[in-house]
Amino acid sequence: MKMTTRAAGLAAAAALALAACGAAPEEAPATGGGDEGGATTDFTGCMVSDSGGFEDKSFNQSGAEGLDRAAQELGIEEVKVESSAVTDFTPNVDSLVQQGCNLVVGVGFLLEDPIQAAAEANTDIQFALVDSGFSAEDFSPVTLENAKPLLFNTQEAAFLAGYVAAGMSKTGTVATFGGIQLPSVSIFMDGFVDGVAQYNTDSGTAVTVLGWDKEAQTGSFTGDFENQANGQNLANGFIQQGADVIMPVAGPVGLGAAAAARAAGDVMIVGVDADWYDTAPDYSDLVLTSVVKEIGNAVFDTVEGAVEGEFASDPYVGTLENGGIDIAPFHDFDAQVPEDLKTRVDELREAIISGELMVESPSAS
Repeated sequence: MKMTTRAAGLAAAAALALAACGAAPEEAPATGGGDEGGATTDFTGCMVSDSGGFEDKSFNQSGAEGLDRAAQELGIEEVKVESSAVTDFTPNVDSLVQQGCNLVVGVGFLLEDPIQAAAEANTDIQFALVDSGFSAEDFSPVTLENAKPLLFNTQEAAFLAGYVAAGMSKTGTVATFGGIQLPSVSIFMDGFVDGVAQYNTDSGTAVTVLGWDKEAQTGSFTGDFENQANGQNLANGFIQQGADVIMPVAGPVGLGAAAAARAAGDVMIVGVDADWYDTAPDYSDLVLTSVVKEIGNAVFDTVEGAVEGEFASDPYVGTLENGGIDIAPFHDFDAQVPEDLKTRVDELREAIISGELMVESPSAS
């Protein structure tokens, strides 16, 4: 399978594949569909999760919420199939094809091969893929007329989170780690490291980042998205080295880092994908902010376009400018974040949006 070697060649392919960016996903007003009395349409929207499952407090859950919203507001039928291992991906995608789904959404980079194979074999069905484009065996980009990539320039928002983390650290040490080293994971880590570096430049400080070397593209990974104990163990190692802010990019494994932070008593967490203050309420008092990807909105808009006969294979790319990504509010930490730090983060956001400040990543579109 090309996925086993794909990560090595993705950076060059991604820049070419994503030359065309879709419009921002818009918050659609509630129209009273589904259980609220709206008309039912003869359309079935389907979704396959990554191995983290639909209750991962992260990107799978966000994707599922977008499909749920489509079922409620657009009156479509929905079918969701949960994966527990990589070996489930192809059978799960194939099962949805057999069930007559009109649109099949795969959630996660690792579903590229199964979704692409199914799209190529079933041109009468529409497909969408969160966090990856499509590619040939040599990693060159491939455009499929019936398949839409849903992508996010996450490094832009992660940059802001890294800046805040550096500004809030009392020890001068912060950390990040991933589940599996995939472009959709390391892109967070790239932005986080650059944000810390920007804070050091602005403030004349020397805040250290554990867990990721952006230049070498090497760092700390648990090797999975399922085992929370792995995340807890890795986070404990960082805490022992003085880290007091940690950003885990590992789906449910990240909750293990939150458990380690809870036990330490003086460590903050930066959530990813969704606002962890809401999705991981057991740890809400530890969540400094989150790097949010509006996956649910992108999924909803893709379903809505398909229902209305306006499905397009052009990639959607979420950015700070179009609202597809951002950092979450500071919630319980709001009073503790200095006003000058908040102001500087707002200035940096506007600089990124205007193009004055470029946050780069080998995995970015």
